[in-house]
Amino acid sequence: METRPLILVSNDDSVSAPGLRHLIDCVSHLGDVIAIAPAEPHSGMSSAITVNSPLRVEHVDDHNGTPIYSVSGTPVDCVKLGLHAVVPRRPDIMLSGVNHGSNSGNSVIYSGTMDAAMEACMTGIPSIGYSLLHHSLKADFSQTTPFITDITAKVLRTGLPSGVCLNVNFPAQCAIEGMKIVRAAHGYWTEEFQKYTDPHGKPFYWLTGQFNNLEPDNPATDEYWLNRHWATIVPVRVDQSATDLLPEIGTLLGINP
Repeated sequence: METRPLILVSNDDSVSAPGLRHLIDCVSHLGDVIAIAPAEPHSGMSSAITVNSPLRVEHVDDHNGTPIYSVSGTPVDCVKLGLHAVVPRRPDIMLSGVNHGSNSGNSVIYSGTMDAAMEACMTGIPSIGYSLLHHSLKADFSQTTPFITDITAKVLRTGLPSGVCLNVNFPAQCAIEGMKIVRAAHGYWTEEFQKYTDPHGKPFYWLTGQFNNLEPDNPATDEYWLNRHWATIVPVRVDQSATDLLPEIGTLLGINP
């Protein structure tokens, strides 16, 4: 009997997030799905791992036949522990999301969603992160369904180049026009810390801010197309070495590369 593909699913919004269940529903007909996600929300955790406290994994739910496990740690913990102690064999693909919120531009640096995908990518598993540009837990994910199914099926069939995963973002509250393969927009976050006072009179701070796109009119970027109701796919390398700059840095430092 032919073995169905094994699909590992995770996120950074926790086991309770509707986006996780939507992702399961989009791909469950493509293979056997196992979901392993943080017990609590861990947005913005990037590639953080737990090293100074124990990790606990618990089977918490089944969604339409898919087992869902919670991990008392970060998104990357979920992938590491899932591969080590939960899945019965090496997954054929790893999917992260669907994230409640954007991972376009340089958000990929901070994203727990994308770093879960990158963790699996580093082990050689084809990996994709999916995000919807809407933070609400009541967000409508229905427009993303055919795109998620199509992209996942194609990557399952063909794989991805070594060391590359995909960062897929969907516009929200609109009809999605189609898909574009682009690069991440160059920009930066203007970070602000709102100051508050707790009931004991002690101050605390809450991070806010916005992304400042330095090239809003560049059609080679994800932000450009997302603002025009297109989904975007950005290939992401997990190796961040600037190999093209080895000669230049060697000259700068007087060292032969």
